[in-house]
Amino acid sequence: MAKKLPKVDVVIVGVGWAGGIIAAELAKQGLQVVGLERGKERKTEDYFMVHDELRYAYRYELFQDLSKETVTFRSNEKVRALPMRQYGSFLLGDGLGGAGVHWNGQTYRFLPYDFQIQSKTVERYGKNKIPAGMTIQDWGITYDEMEPYFDAFEKMAGISGEENPLGGKRSDKYPTPPMKYSPQMKMFQDATKKLNLHPYATPSANLSEAYTNPDGIARTACQYCGFCERFGCEYGAKADPVVTVIPVANKTGKFQIRTHSYVRRILHTGNKATGVLYTDVTTGEEIEQPADIVVLTSYVFNNVRLLLNSKLGRPYDPKTGTGVIGKNYAYQVQKGNALGFYENMEFNNFAGAGALGVTIDDYNGDNFDHANLNFIHGGGIRISQTGKRPIASNSVPKGTPTWGKEFKANSIKYYNRTLSVSGQGASMPFQHHYLDLDPEYKDVFGDPLIRLTFDFEEQDRQLAAFLAERCGEIMKEMGADLIQVAKDLGPYDIVPYQSTHNTGGVIMGASPDSSAINNYGQLWDAENVFVVGASSFPHNSGYNPTGTVGALSYRTAEGIIKYSKNGGILV
Repeated sequence: MAKKLPKVDVVIVGVGWAGGIIAAELAKQGLQVVGLERGKERKTEDYFMVHDELRYAYRYELFQDLSKETVTFRSNEKVRALPMRQYGSFLLGDGLGGAGVHWNGQTYRFLPYDFQIQSKTVERYGKNKIPAGMTIQDWGITYDEMEPYFDAFEKMAGISGEENPLGGKRSDKYPTPPMKYSPQMKMFQDATKKLNLHPYATPSANLSEAYTNPDGIARTACQYCGFCERFGCEYGAKADPVVTVIPVANKTGKFQIRTHSYVRRILHTGNKATGVLYTDVTTGEEIEQPADIVVLTSYVFNNVRLLLNSKLGRPYDPKTGTGVIGKNYAYQVQKGNALGFYENMEFNNFAGAGALGVTIDDYNGDNFDHANLNFIHGGGIRISQTGKRPIASNSVPKGTPTWGKEFKANSIKYYNRTLSVSGQGASMPFQHHYLDLDPEYKDVFGDPLIRLTFDFEEQDRQLAAFLAERCGEIMKEMGADLIQVAKDLGPYDIVPYQSTHNTGGVIMGASPDSSAINNYGQLWDAENVFVVGASSFPHNSGYNPTGTVGALSYRTAEGIIKYSKNGGILV
């Protein structure tokens, strides 16, 4: 029988960006909050002088143990789903701070178009522009309503940047200036301006200068070491929950973190949750934590899986399009890039930072005319200087043997003589792309795994080819001697690595008929349950999701405070 603990005001499942922000905001208001994190505790000191590419980038030190829990994948319902036994397409974070510890730091705001994508697309092009089976919908909130929450996240994290000339209107400038412009970034900037495009510095959670945020958290500037993605930051220069919001929550005395706490069920009676059931993985003991409010802030797959395993909310049925939990899974279109080789120019590609780069949004969202194109939305195009680490980096021209003397010679020659311009395309949801519980495979506790049913569509292939052509044009303007354009998008597979930008499954909207949560993250079917994360996105944009997740977290924190005082469905 599970050990039952005293009731608290709020229990949070997963203490990453969303969980940390909500914990800090609620604890500052005097609510008693418990945060349950299934991984171990982390601190900045763990990463002092640890630039170990093999340990972190290839042996996945900071990621979920797939032998205990994984996802199963199939491209369509006609084939059997199989478990992901080794990391490939995406990386699932684990431990205090979650994916916020090992992210790159690219911190975009979704475009105004994104939040009203269905209505804006129909308004400009008519209903026939949306292909059969595509299930885009408005988010139930506008960019203008979201703007204050974007601003709050950026000021908390100290985002370094400059205004996006094609983005939504801002109420204030970024709290810190953009990062340094390297020579290759300047080349991209000059080339895109010559093509009448609109470059701007990639918004960065890697601080360009020392900064103290509104909560009094002081951090130092980025050292451009190039060990960001898949690594924790030894300087605390990269904003992550462990060095920003979690200390604020701890300082209140109202927040308690319990690590190694694997939440298995949301307990509920009728349309209200009563708490959660979790297992202490260090002892195997089952523990019940009663709470007035339950907040899910774990990763996309885990939010969906916990709701389905708890039988909370209406499971999505892809045959009828009814139900909501598991609906509108979306990914990212990463294919669409140009690699340039230079014979007489060398660059310092080893130095860099996770969000060091320059971006254009001329081909993102609906910033360009789609009337004669066979896709909607688009993608950001950028040059990124994230730091070429030695194990991963050996770009060579096509035709080079994959081993031997010539391979070695070209690997050395072109290590600092290549630049890449890449597109990151949006992913639109389709009725047959969804998440559900696998009927066969289970985790270490005997609970069903989450099953992913997804493949790329013609929409994605057309978008990838379009972005690739644009990338090639920019690379040509940058003067590369040899250009290799990757534009052919094959079937989706769980390998190799592509993007950890999985979205959807507990989507937000204006109606319980078509969405799982309202625009405060409140579950329509259980008013004291709130769900936060990229699982809220009805589709995925041409951007990294973290900035929008952070903004939604501040929005949800505000909603939870309102609910704690008055109850009911928030409007």
